[in-house]
Amino acid sequence: MKRRALSFFKNAKSDYEHGDYDLVLFHVEQSIQLYLKYLLYRKMGDYPKVHSIVRLFKDVARIYDSKELNDFLNRNLEAMYLLEEAYISSRYLPREYDKEIATRILKVGEEAIEVFKCLESL
Repeated sequence: MKRRALSFFKNAKSDYEHGDYDLVLFHVEQSIQLYLKYLLYRKMGDYPKVHSIVRLFKDVARIYDSKELNDFLNRNLEAMYLLEEAYISSRYLPREYDKEIATRILKVGEEAIEVFKCLESL
């Protein structure tokens, strides 16, 4: 799962370079979702079969007792809800995002992955 999560993030960067900003959000969401599930699987041997990254963040923060992850979520809560919306709309509704939003989301995604990597040492 971790390999796929990082691969989705790599796809997000490529999407950005090609101007596919709606796909940037989708791939960042998929990257975060899979990485969170990977972290849960490492600790519990399973993970909830949900797609809400906000819920997954809260579960991981609780299981890892991570103030850093809680702080990250609190600082970026709106972005996480935007990513959940992007995930849903990519499947059911035509929705486009601009370069500014894609730039911000890529930065948030990079920060999330750094926090996740720190959790792996716990």
